[in-house]
Amino acid sequence: MEATPTPVPKAKQVGEVRARWAWAEPSVWTERMLTALERGVKGGIWFSLIDKVYSRRNLHAAFAQVKANGGAAGVDQVTIEKFADNLEANLRQVAEQLAAGKYQPQAVRRKWIPKPESKQQRPLGIPTVRDRVVQGALRQVLEPIYERDFAEHSYGFRPQRGCKQALRRVDELLKAGCSWVVDADIANYFDTIPHEKLLEQVAQKVADSSVLQLITAMLKQGVMEMLKYWTPLTGTPQGAVISPLLANIYLNPLDHELAGSGYEMVRYADDFVILCRSQAEARAALAYVAAWTTQVGLQLHDEKTRIVDVTQGGGFEFLGYHFERGYRWPRRKSEAKLRATIRRHTKRRNGHSLQTIISKVNQTLTGWFEYFKHSHKTAFPPLDKWIRMRLRSILRQRRKRKGRARGTDNILWPNAFFVQQGLFNLSAARAALRQPSRR
Repeated sequence: MEATPTPVPKAKQVGEVRARWAWAEPSVWTERMLTALERGVKGGIWFSLIDKVYSRRNLHAAFAQVKANGGAAGVDQVTIEKFADNLEANLRQVAEQLAAGKYQPQAVRRKWIPKPESKQQRPLGIPTVRDRVVQGALRQVLEPIYERDFAEHSYGFRPQRGCKQALRRVDELLKAGCSWVVDADIANYFDTIPHEKLLEQVAQKVADSSVLQLITAMLKQGVMEMLKYWTPLTGTPQGAVISPLLANIYLNPLDHELAGSGYEMVRYADDFVILCRSQAEARAALAYVAAWTTQVGLQLHDEKTRIVDVTQGGGFEFLGYHFERGYRWPRRKSEAKLRATIRRHTKRRNGHSLQTIISKVNQTLTGWFEYFKHSHKTAFPPLDKWIRMRLRSILRQRRKRKGRARGTDNILWPNAFFVQQGLFNLSAARAALRQPSRR
């Protein structure tokens, strides 16, 4: 059973509450509001929030975040730089429209991007800069209200949480003997959330009609693809800043119901696993989730949802890793994505110096290794060998020789040569990680 939440301690001095909510936007969440959040407002419902959404300081903070995240222009072709050129006037106009209840989101520009190791493509939504600012301002107002009661085992798109904490929890449960895993997949989750039921969930904590109308307008935001335009009847807007929060709000009841029933779930957005001690427990957990999703207008993916015994072959995948028989390593798609990036940096007719090429490769490898460093040691040598082959092929090309590196190229440019050039070595980094520290 999920433990009863520990009462939030009362602040003994100014600043303690702020320290606990350091990520909350200070222009919105003052010390007084955070104290009210911790103690709980009357009825658990918040009123009169729209003025905090359109406050100039909040909009400025939201724009700063949009600028930091970057991204392309939306259907209006207004880039971040162009929006910034007339920032005060743009934010004033947005604030006036929000205050008057006349703000209307523009259509989302849809483009398709390839999936790694697949012929399929996935849709990417690009809202206008103006809409990204408003969504960010709205999220900064709403997020602490819902974050206060989100479940402990939910890790996706939440402040001060992420993939590493989720993976650490999975590892803990596997080592504790939870070897039967419900590997669940909600079919097209972000595109199929029922609007009315989602708004009902939102309204359990927020009763400001202007805020609810703004969220409704965002949910009904049109989609523009080439010359086609349509309004989605379900789902959260593609690529919207507010979408991850809304998605977490909708699955939060499932989080608490499973925890209350004694199931160990680890969730990152719509990607989750339930770790059980027996096949019977796993089957009961899957039946529970299947019934719940049907009740709230969602559907489990028949082909991608399964029960796995991780002590046997096959395993399961979660957040880029493959788990099997007590080990984990990068899943095939994660490795394919890395190889695709390395290929872009190591084309044979690359005009850059070898040092420049290695520098770019190293930037990719160090970030990738930081995430996948807990993989089994056998995951890295084949990648190191392949990367050196790519670099040797460049050097071979510069000697007017055709084809990929082979044979005598390994003698001309041995592994030690690339060590001298400073090439990041995955295997060596992994071995160093396992060495006991010396004082």
